Amino acid sequence: MPKQKTKRAAMKRFKITGSGKIKRSRANKRHILTKKSTKRKNQLGKSALVSSADYPRTIKLLQA
Repeated sequence: MPKQKTKRAAMKRFKITGSGKIKRSRANKRHILTKKSTKRKNQLGKSALVSSADYPRTIKLLQA
């Protein structure tokens, strides 16, 4: 039986922290930035954590 492969797309988008949580980047910072406020754009640049509802699915992609 061959080994399971990690989903490379997920590997590029998520990082696992030391405590086991999953970091992700925020959406909506690619284009149409003129109508978004400076505060909103700054906050979109910071990383966020994957929600508890999505955690099992995401960890399955990373540890496949």
